[in-house]
Amino acid sequence: MGPLRQFQEKCQAVFRRELRREQVRGSKKSAIALTGAAIFLFSPTVTAYQDMASLLSGSESGQGRWTSYLEKSPAGSIQKANMSFVDEKAITSGVPASGIAAPGIGSIAINGSQKSPDATPDEDRINRAEKQGRIVSISKKAPPKAFSAGSILQRSSMLIRPTHGVEVEMAFAKPKIAGKEIQIALAFHNRAPVKTTDDVPPMLASLINNDQPDVLALGYAPAAPDYSKTSPFDTILNEPKQPGRFIPQLGKGDHDWLATPLPAIVFTREEQKCLATGIYFEARSESIKGQAAVAQVILNRVRNPAYPKTICKVVYQNNDWINRCQFSFACEGRKLNVTEPKQWKVAQEVAMAVTSGRIFLPEIGSATHYHAVYVRANWAHTMKRIDKIGQHIFYRTYGGGWI
Repeated sequence: MGPLRQFQEKCQAVFRRELRREQVRGSKKSAIALTGAAIFLFSPTVTAYQDMASLLSGSESGQGRWTSYLEKSPAGSIQKANMSFVDEKAITSGVPASGIAAPGIGSIAINGSQKSPDATPDEDRINRAEKQGRIVSISKKAPPKAFSAGSILQRSSMLIRPTHGVEVEMAFAKPKIAGKEIQIALAFHNRAPVKTTDDVPPMLASLINNDQPDVLALGYAPAAPDYSKTSPFDTILNEPKQPGRFIPQLGKGDHDWLATPLPAIVFTREEQKCLATGIYFEARSESIKGQAAVAQVILNRVRNPAYPKTICKVVYQNNDWINRCQFSFACEGRKLNVTEPKQWKVAQEVAMAVTSGRIFLPEIGSATHYHAVYVRANWAHTMKRIDKIGQHIFYRTYGGGWI
């Protein structure tokens, strides 16, 4: 055996010896740990009270310890005292029926005949029927101590001289205009005085519904804008194209051409005579309103692009055709003579009043046709009937032109 071999055997012997030592040390540590765990598991965690209740029922009883007590036995009993339990199930079965002997007392009997204390819950025992919500009173916050309105006690800051300069600062005060709005508005928008109808015959006064007639009928330049009805800004920024001219307002179903002014030629003497002639021979026996309705139909044709542009051409259109003219009196072949001067004067007044716009009948609107109630017109079914005034029935075309 060589030296190398001997050295290897010595090393192996040392290793085996150290290995056995480590195994012995590990087994000792394991034994110590197991012993400690066993001691912990088997050690009691609750300390006994070493009293009578603990000896008899143990610590697992759910009743209070104060419920266990001794009482003197009645006369004739062989035991000296009785020990009662609230719960009969808590009596330890290991206690003999004859009781136990207590030093200094004698024989003690164990029983469970003692009645249990009152177990009625508070919900049934306490009467809460009259109970209500808590009354909360809120008191106003008191002012600072030693302070009252109108005094400067303890308000030394009010006695200090103001830090601003001699210049007085000014501010806008809130205006008190409540209830004066209309009065203030009228101060800036004065209304023009209402024009009277003294220059109108009494028979026409009831039909006047426009106090601003066409300026061409009055013979002077248009007046200044009425700012009570028109804003001054509209006058500056959007000045009307034809100020002072009468333009009828469109009603429901009216055609757009109605909202155009009449040509200036209609105010000439010749044109007014043609209109008065049409009124006289067509409706002199009618009321003033009936005559005005006929005049409005004639003027509507002047406004309508489908008809001539003058009153005379409208009244005498197709007068050379017998029974084919627009107004029957113009082509009947009779000589047109005015035999009733009074009615002729009324026709002239009505003609000028309707032309100037002082009389405008909204119920007639843009009507361009009419016929007498005793006439059966073959064209009536092609138009819309809109009204009947006196002995005439008025129609409006559907398309706005001839039909």
